[in-house]
Amino acid sequence: MDNNQEDMTVSIGEAAEKLGVSVKTIRRWADGGKIRFDRTPSGHRRFYVSDLLRMSAKPAKHERKTINYARVSSHDQKDDLERQAEVLEQFCVAKGWEYETIKDLGSGLNYKKKGLKKLIKLILTNQVERLVITHKDRLLRFGAELIFAMCDEFQTEVVIINNSKSEKSFEYELVRDMIELVTVFSARLYGSRSRKNQKIVDNMVKSIQEELK
Repeated sequence: MDNNQEDMTVSIGEAAEKLGVSVKTIRRWADGGKIRFDRTPSGHRRFYVSDLLRMSAKPAKHERKTINYARVSSHDQKDDLERQAEVLEQFCVAKGWEYETIKDLGSGLNYKKKGLKKLIKLILTNQVERLVITHKDRLLRFGAELIFAMCDEFQTEVVIINNSKSEKSFEYELVRDMIELVTVFSARLYGSRSRKNQKIVDNMVKSIQEELK
């Protein structure tokens, strides 16, 4: 296609057909500034062929992956991580989905985990057809909605099996994350080595453990 053809514009319906998405999605992308458009004198949107070529160079929808994401907080939960991955993989097999499993190790408050960073990169490069997790807290203790928003933007389905709340490991990780929060904030207030800080942490840990009994 020559440069003159790339500078041509097409209707919203033609743009949707070329990219394999709905007209509603094209309209949302246009409103969000993701794709350029001009308007005709009658007010109809026209989209640049050059932009459509660039966007269609990304992996086609049928080439995208199903990604299982499994996470635990610490090394002593390695068995729990394997069980979690097995649940995800059995679920995908039952659905007939081909999949890749990402296993991550780290707190639900840590945004820099290796596996999470890999997952985000795959989503942002339009390589994920669906994301499968046991519970949304497997992604992040706070802020999982940010990942879900990315998924929505790139038409990635989010499947939450949602059985991990009944598992002992879920409560264990909740305690660990709460301890981490208390430790961070009390350290900022009183100094990381102060006796007062340690007393606050100890009392909070005891209270949390009592609530979970």
